[in-house]
Amino acid sequence: MNVGGIDSNRIEAMMAQLKAAATKPAAPSLAPGALGGVGGAGAVNEGPSKVSFSDTLKNSLQQVSNSQKHAEKLGERFAMGDNSVSLSDTMIAMQKSSIAFQATVQVRNKLVSAYQEMMNMQV
Repeated sequence: MNVGGIDSNRIEAMMAQLKAAATKPAAPSLAPGALGGVGGAGAVNEGPSKVSFSDTLKNSLQQVSNSQKHAEKLGERFAMGDNSVSLSDTMIAMQKSSIAFQATVQVRNKLVSAYQEMMNMQV
């Protein structure tokens, strides 16, 4: 069955990969609680299936930063006349980093909104 241009077998395979990744134990970070989180709380790793929110957030932000640095380097190399870098590769890298940054901003906005909503709750 073809759903919007994607075969249902591919969707099932991607779902299986996501489930496998979710059950895989997280690799230890540089230092437990390195980011600290709100109020200086440490990592929440109580078992192999627990993932620290601060570590996940830190890794996501690092990936966005790396994507932006890669796109910038490609842009500089293309502008300097490097023949090994094509315009299409440069533009794709720039668009990927732009989309990743926009998604990060949207996640930040949702987190701030949720925080403000929780702070306005009456106890």
